[in-house]
Amino acid sequence: MNDLINKRCIPCEGGVSALDVSEIHKYQKKVDGWDIKPNEKKNYFLEKNFKFKNFKDSQNFVNNVSDISEKEGHHPDITFGWGYVRINITTHAIEGLSENDFILAAKIDQILNV
Repeated sequence: MNDLINKRCIPCEGGVSALDVSEIHKYQKKVDGWDIKPNEKKNYFLEKNFKFKNFKDSQNFVNNVSDISEKEGHHPDITFGWGYVRINITTHAIEGLSENDFILAAKIDQILNV
């Protein structure tokens, strides 16, 4: 089992460094299908696209992601519509990726594996 699923997101107010590229790749191996992308400021974020049969299934998934995000105190950017959901995760306080982002990604993936 993925050890990230058993961890909790720790509130981040800044003051710590974002993960470097080698750490990012180590964590990326623990989450399936999440892409590492840079934004316009060259800060990294996680992105994954999910496909569904209809709007209702997309919305139900987003609602489940919302529940997990609230419990973890870590909130992704979500875009959704008929048959799709796109999720971007980053730690805004440090302008990059932290372990929290990978914890949340693993928990989001768990929604579909239950």
